[in-house]
Amino acid sequence: MQKNSPPSTDKSTGKPSRKALVAAHAARPAQVIEELRPGQSIELLKELHILTREGKLNQDARRKLKQVYHLYQFIEPLLNEVCASAQGFTLADHGAGKSYLGFILYDLFFNVAHAGEKVNGHIHGIETRAELVEKSRLLAARLGFANMSFLNLSVQEATTSTALPPTVDIVTALHACDTATDDAIAFGLAKEARHMVLVPCCQAEVAGVLKKSRALNLNKNPLAELWRHPLHTREFGSQITNVLRCLQLEANGYQVTVTELVGWEHSMKNELILASRPATPNAAKTRAAQTRLQQVLAELGLGELTERFAAAAAAPEPGLHSS
Repeated sequence: MQKNSPPSTDKSTGKPSRKALVAAHAARPAQVIEELRPGQSIELLKELHILTREGKLNQDARRKLKQVYHLYQFIEPLLNEVCASAQGFTLADHGAGKSYLGFILYDLFFNVAHAGEKVNGHIHGIETRAELVEKSRLLAARLGFANMSFLNLSVQEATTSTALPPTVDIVTALHACDTATDDAIAFGLAKEARHMVLVPCCQAEVAGVLKKSRALNLNKNPLAELWRHPLHTREFGSQITNVLRCLQLEANGYQVTVTELVGWEHSMKNELILASRPATPNAAKTRAAQTRLQQVLAELGLGELTERFAAAAAAPEPGLHSS
């Protein structure tokens, strides 16, 4: 005898019953998400809260995914370049946090762009908070992301750690706060990184030095009007910090490009610094950047920061050309 199907309406209210609503929801076709790329890990996107637990994409998450893809379009060509090496590539992500960037890069490069191919490369997430490192390790193991590892180290410790190779190909630092970006640059210089991809966050150190010497500079340098007011001190300090970082990279032989990561409507912390070191850096440009870096520090009364923004060497390395 055939069983009666559950009533579609609640007799007492005349409205659809709970069972009918659940059945109707289950019968609806799954949401087609055009933004997702074939092969992307749905489980990863849920863990990163880009997708909801039901696998849906809301408007806020859609903006976040747009940011991710925009950043990836800058990094993918660098990965393809260093991937061509027989030794494979090494990418170190500093201030990794929950390793959001590292996981996304791994998924899009290993599982989407090179699906079914053997890719010889490794991504290291470097983070000082042990609980985040452990969570990342567990997630990578669950997702089968074998070419990822996570290190509970400071930047200084990572520079000398035997858990990392003597040199790395790419250094990334996404929204590394205050001097953490400078630490990542120092790591990249020590590890002879071929590329650095930096998205600085809040910068306070330079603003603090400007504030401390403001009265003296106002008497000596009319340009001190640029940071006479506290609000301008903070804004100018942030701006000049990134200018000094770019000069420091150029003073070490890197070619530097500065661009927007995403539009202003998404984030105010959107300055993207891309630095690449050619096989044979230009000696004349390197020397000029070293000179200009010292001039800017002196002109703005930032001499005490000379060591932080120092070039690796006062003179160009042997073999540099000047053309």
